[in-house]
Amino acid sequence: MNIDLLNNFSGASVLVIGDVMLDRYWWGDAVKISPEAPVPVVRLTKSSIATGGAANVAANLRGLGVHTKLVGMIGIDQEGSLLADELEQLGIGIDLLIRSDARPTTVKTRVIANNQQVTRIDQEANEPIESVAEDEVITVFSSQLEKCDAIVVSDYAKGLLTTKVLSALIDKANSLGKPVLIDPKGKDYSKYQGATILTPNRHEAADACGISEAEPDFVSKAGSRLLSELDCRAVLVTRGEDGMSLFQHDSVLHLPTTARRVFDVTGAGDTVIATLAAGIAAGADLVVASRLANIAAGIVVESVGTTHIRLDDLRGAELDA
Repeated sequence: MNIDLLNNFSGASVLVIGDVMLDRYWWGDAVKISPEAPVPVVRLTKSSIATGGAANVAANLRGLGVHTKLVGMIGIDQEGSLLADELEQLGIGIDLLIRSDARPTTVKTRVIANNQQVTRIDQEANEPIESVAEDEVITVFSSQLEKCDAIVVSDYAKGLLTTKVLSALIDKANSLGKPVLIDPKGKDYSKYQGATILTPNRHEAADACGISEAEPDFVSKAGSRLLSELDCRAVLVTRGEDGMSLFQHDSVLHLPTTARRVFDVTGAGDTVIATLAAGIAAGADLVVASRLANIAAGIVVESVGTTHIRLDDLRGAELDA
């Protein structure tokens, strides 16, 4: 793989739009089983926060040295302020974040005992945003499209990415010749019609196509169907411990995982689409960008908790590959 590609990341610009969230971690030790219910009692030793959702995609891009803009919505609350501060510390501007007094900041709180996740607590409002908010989101991202080399859509089904917002984004980006990469959610992928690349995991791909995961070679069937039905250039299906598969109209490429040990897949999809976008924005073709994304995913799943990729880590892993 050409090492010059990684050096080109600093000159690339990517716009991220999607459901931003705050990932909060409570770390401790499981000391006994509760007498009140068959659950562990965790003695809290520390807490930490990290960017989540679309914010984690942006963090991955910044870790790779890519110039990154983030469009999303946060509440006017303490968690929103914590997320904004965390983004600024990572070098990601918060001027495109929309603050809403009608919706709380999305927060996922994970309890980790002995380096294993015990439970997760979600704080969120996931109903679709109202029409006025849709227009505001469209106005914000429209002002940025000409300035970027690629657009990443990070859909966590929290209500920001309505059909109206997605349609406006894809149409405007296509008219400008800007690639749109989408990490999809839900069963109805018709709202992503016309996007350049989709990056579902194997479960999401099967679900969107109504294919049972018990069927032989279900990933290939789902990937091929999504590619033909959605008028997109490619579909990259992530397959966990089996790596990932890149479907294009004239080829299929299966990439085995590079992970040595898998501790936590939290945020791995964010790393995949961020690295894929960085590669494309820096001038790589889909095959090279996918190989790079596969290497990045193998790195982050070896850590516990939400972890974003760094250019030095990727450079070292790429040189060893």
